[in-house]
Amino acid sequence: MTGRREPLRVAVIGAGLGGIAAAVKLRKRTGASVVIYEQSAGVGGTWYDNRYPGCEVDVPSHAYSFSFLKYDWPRTHATQPELLAYAEHVVRHFGLTPYLRLNTRVTDLVWEESTSTYTLSTEHGDSAEYDVVISALGLLSVPRFPDWPGLDTFTGPCFHTSRWEEHDLTGKSVAVVGTGSTAVQIVPSIAPVAGRVHVFQREPGWVEPKNEREFTARERWVYRHVPLAQRLNRARIFHQGNRRFKGYDVGSRRQRRMREACERFIAASITDPATRAAVTPGYPWGCKRPVISSTFYPALNRANVELVPHAVDRVTETGVVDATGTPRDIDVLILSTGFQPTKFLAGLDVKGRDGRSIHDVWRERASAFMGITVPGFPNFFILYGPNTNGGVSVIAQLERQAEVVVQSVRRLERTRRRRIDTSPAAARRFTRWIDRRMAGSASAMNAGCHNYYHDPAGHNVTQWPGGHLSYALATRLIARFGLRTPR
Repeated sequence: MTGRREPLRVAVIGAGLGGIAAAVKLRKRTGASVVIYEQSAGVGGTWYDNRYPGCEVDVPSHAYSFSFLKYDWPRTHATQPELLAYAEHVVRHFGLTPYLRLNTRVTDLVWEESTSTYTLSTEHGDSAEYDVVISALGLLSVPRFPDWPGLDTFTGPCFHTSRWEEHDLTGKSVAVVGTGSTAVQIVPSIAPVAGRVHVFQREPGWVEPKNEREFTARERWVYRHVPLAQRLNRARIFHQGNRRFKGYDVGSRRQRRMREACERFIAASITDPATRAAVTPGYPWGCKRPVISSTFYPALNRANVELVPHAVDRVTETGVVDATGTPRDIDVLILSTGFQPTKFLAGLDVKGRDGRSIHDVWRERASAFMGITVPGFPNFFILYGPNTNGGVSVIAQLERQAEVVVQSVRRLERTRRRRIDTSPAAARRFTRWIDRRMAGSASAMNAGCHNYYHDPAGHNVTQWPGGHLSYALATRLIARFGLRTPR
């Protein structure tokens, strides 16, 4: 069959690292015309939006970057400004700037069966037709705001970490609510200037040292000039990550080793016995996302830092009351209360065949085949969709997903077929397989901790039940042999 005469029109929603990966690969390997929509004023996604003190990645830089572009990283773990600069560098390097539509939030997608196209509408009231649409909205983008009584009565500055506000914290009494990956970066950063920092911990998390540092001049020279050096280091990181994944089996020797390593870190880092006991979880390692930080535990030793091992009960005009009824007067309230990762495609209404909304299809459970496609929504692809979080680096996961999209677009280009959809039976089998694999994992619903992995009904809808290698192999097969392709 002869190919198409006109280039396919592809819309990418989101200019974070997922959207950038998709656009780069589409431009390199297809003849499609690409437009990238981004609601913010710049590229970078979460690394554009999150600008709190101490913000940095907890995955080694050589793994938290694209495999198709070597980059001169200055540190083992990149900071937020460095990651934002990296995203901007990739966009410039591959000439994506002309295809960006910044400050433009996509609100609706409507599938038209007769033309096999989507009508895409934006917040500005304009619309356009596309043959293929890729959602790269990310997973951790919708803040979770608590419903504590009295929160709206607090008279001081109060804000979520993802909506950071610049305030002079010198000498102030500050409450940081939460001890997840964001809070453990903020607390050591503000403790030297704040008068008092109260850290409210609803539940302790397993914390591992990050061991971050600057690369030496010699290391940077080697990574710049020795062709295989960066690739070999990247391969080493992924190999270690795949071995580490075995620890999620609650009965494994690796699980025991991970717990023991974290316990040794607590003993070596915290001087107060009561604090050591308070930060030691009673659930398996991996039940919730392990926290990676070398500086959080030492910050708890400071005289002006208090760990409050209780949840917040309510807020007053001038302070916070914990679950024991103890009040604390504060000047600034920082909400490190996480995100709503199970609300996929929040703020975007996608209508597929027969006018069905994807949110109606997901009313009981969000699911997608390999986390990428949903039956009944032809030519629509999701990056960082249901059950794709995990592996060693989400950037690698995003690359694999982008490759599936590229192969699907190439298949449409080579044939006269106008749409690609997924078999409902295949999607159901995939979801059942996910549930079977998750049943024996430390992140199972009954493992004894609170985590962001599960929806209100108890389904684990965010995590991939394996290391990156298994996801890479699975997506390689899908990319090669294809999704179901109706005419």
